[in-house]
Amino acid sequence: MPRTILRTFARYPEEGMAATTRVGSLRKHFRPLTDPRIVGRTSHLLFDIIVLAICGVIANCDDWPDIALFAQKREAWFRRFLKLPHGVPSHDTFERVFAALDPRAFERCCLAWLREVAGLVGVGHIAIDGKTLRGSAGSQLGPLHLVSAWATQAQLTLAQVAVDGKSNEITAIPKLLELLDLNGALVTSDAIGCQKTIAKKVVAGGGDYVLVVKGNQEHLLEDICAALCPGVA
Repeated sequence: MPRTILRTFARYPEEGMAATTRVGSLRKHFRPLTDPRIVGRTSHLLFDIIVLAICGVIANCDDWPDIALFAQKREAWFRRFLKLPHGVPSHDTFERVFAALDPRAFERCCLAWLREVAGLVGVGHIAIDGKTLRGSAGSQLGPLHLVSAWATQAQLTLAQVAVDGKSNEITAIPKLLELLDLNGALVTSDAIGCQKTIAKKVVAGGGDYVLVVKGNQEHLLEDICAALCPGVA
């Protein structure tokens, strides 16, 4: 990738570019990703497809047609650092390629890149939260519930772990923390993350924590109330 990134997605993005001395290299982190397509029967480079898709998601595109349209309108700009031998892929091509990719391998590449980007902009505060994706339930499967690590200052999701439901967030959060560089970061979580094991893992990683205390930690809540609000029932 060149040493420039798009700061704003204006109508003519070439006019909205700003130089920066360093930027996380997509090519470096996605090089290990295996192309699932048949060699010699492809019109578009895998790296081009990945970069276009990532830029489209950053620009708030919701689906493959949005991403294809976003890239088509900015093709001249993308050609500054992508080869695009046959122009911008169609939305069907985006969908087919991403459906064929190994999701775990793609996740590893993406997280490695995001960690580098987060290091450049500074992480600071990491918010741990679980959300159920609306509309993700199928006829045979329940809705997808994700526990995510959100870098609030950088506006980046650094990592996420899928769980069966909110009750399983306690076991998922330590796994999520293992994916992160916590050195110097402030980690926050709601009451479900107020666990000794989670607090110890944050400290062991070089971070600090602020955890919400509710009735799930009855004795701790009583001790806090007694210390901070003496005489209040």
